[in-house]
Amino acid sequence: MDSDCYNLCEKLVPKSYIQQGRNAKTVHQSKIKHLLEQRRIPEEGWDDHTIELFLSELAIMDSNNFPDNCGVGEREARIFSSLVSRRHFRLGHGIGRSGEITAVQPKAAGSSVLMTLTNSLALHAIKLSGIQASSCFVVPMATGMSIALSLLALKQKRPNAKYVLWPRIDQKSCIKSIVTSGFELVVIENVREGDELKTNLEEIQKKVQELGPMNILCILTTTSCFAPRIPDKLEEVGEICKTQDIPHVVNNAYGLQCSKCTHLIQQASRSRVDIFVQSTDKNFMVPVGGSIIAGFDDQLIRYISKSYPGRASSSPSTDLLITLLSMGVQGYKDLLKERKTNYKTLQTRLSECAQKHGERLLATSHNGISMGMSLSTFQCNEESVTDLGSKLFTRLVSGTRVIPADGKKSEICGQTFTSFGAHCDDYGSPYLTAAAAIGMTSRDVDLFITRLDKVLSKCAKAKQSSHVES
Repeated sequence: MDSDCYNLCEKLVPKSYIQQGRNAKTVHQSKIKHLLEQRRIPEEGWDDHTIELFLSELAIMDSNNFPDNCGVGEREARIFSSLVSRRHFRLGHGIGRSGEITAVQPKAAGSSVLMTLTNSLALHAIKLSGIQASSCFVVPMATGMSIALSLLALKQKRPNAKYVLWPRIDQKSCIKSIVTSGFELVVIENVREGDELKTNLEEIQKKVQELGPMNILCILTTTSCFAPRIPDKLEEVGEICKTQDIPHVVNNAYGLQCSKCTHLIQQASRSRVDIFVQSTDKNFMVPVGGSIIAGFDDQLIRYISKSYPGRASSSPSTDLLITLLSMGVQGYKDLLKERKTNYKTLQTRLSECAQKHGERLLATSHNGISMGMSLSTFQCNEESVTDLGSKLFTRLVSGTRVIPADGKKSEICGQTFTSFGAHCDDYGSPYLTAAAAIGMTSRDVDLFITRLDKVLSKCAKAKQSSHVES
């Protein structure tokens, strides 16, 4: 309501009461004004009422919500279900235009403000995480498809390039992002040092010379990965890319939450990092379906945004905007701090549990999120290894990965992998992984260790019984 409306209200109830309500409304409006001025995540998180008020104000600015709007086009943000309309805060136009995902829509000023503001807050979040990127935009696609979009954009700049050098990281979406984009996957097998699987820099250099730098679209490295794989040597790869003039793309799927990963990207930017891509759900606890494409060259990131065909759903941007406003800077920092604490706690507790059952915690200190526990007592019985994973899942333990040492062959997108999931052909022994990711609680750690201990004890008893019977 404007001043005239408030004055009219004073004729209905005492002026002092109206003034109190007016003051309360001013508090909400001042927060919104500060947000639009600064375009940064607020220091303290907002309450739901303020967020809903802000989204309502944005929705009113879209043409589908104009009282006397007459829509005669094929895309007028008509929403049949009132339930769907409420779910989307009456924002139906999406983001971008047919020519560019970050373009402003004349019919949707509110949605355009939402998109632009969310991109600004996402960049602020990236900087809070430790990477001084210059530009980014939120994409309504998960990490794999966003990497594919980035590769296709690079193809326009390097039309003769057909190879993507890829230090092996056993996740199918990584492979598919390359192959689906029409490029030839060149797998760089990792090298093992102690328990850790590391980047094979010598093999990368060899392949660059063998294939020719101009024929290589990019080197696609990874930061966040399952132990015993550790983040790639980004700085060293960046130097190769800089020297040979090859783009460097980083799969930073859930790396924003980990200072080790963000530090690697920041350091590598001094040599060469063209693009780094991260998931919104894994880093900011929103529903699956969005990612952030970021980099240190504004023109390149803008170029990628222009390559996105057509408009896009605003849901991932809306989810991220709401979440960052709700978290605030302090809330986000607290979550990052809590994650580090939980990582150390999980590391200690898992090590103790492993020792109790004659196993050990794998020494993978360079992986700041994931860790592994040996399963050497299952060495001769791969069926028991798989059964262990099933038992944990039926006890509502999600996210663990049990990797057998079976040497099984798997074909993915025409490429044959041995022991897919282990990041190498032969790790030598089975193991189990667990991760301390953002949003994990100390209760999660306690429940996991308790249930793992029980499952391992039951497996040991079953093994003893089978020996007695035989």
